[in-house]
Amino acid sequence: MAPVNTPLIDEARSIFSDLGYEVLEDGDEFRAKRKWREVHVTALTETTDAPDRGDLRCFVTWKEDVTKLREGLREMNLEYEWAIIGVRESGDYEVARAPPSSVAV
Repeated sequence: MAPVNTPLIDEARSIFSDLGYEVLEDGDEFRAKRKWREVHVTALTETTDAPDRGDLRCFVTWKEDVTKLREGLREMNLEYEWAIIGVRESGDYEVARAPPSSVAV
């Protein structure tokens, strides 16, 4: 895990708020809502905690964990659309998308 003072879930809330989403608390994760789209957002570093159901999901992890998480999620063959946001120590982030066919983009 990156040596960051801000918890990963707080970084995720900030990212989605900055993108214009309404952030709605939902236990250990949150829902990001804008127009017709509602995305369930989970801070995650390992696939062991990945939900096995959903519609639209976004997993937020540290940048150095993106590849490992993406590979683990692909192996799970999830039936929902998902994406990963990799957060850097500086607070910058990168979005890694994975369409339902799990073809690399």
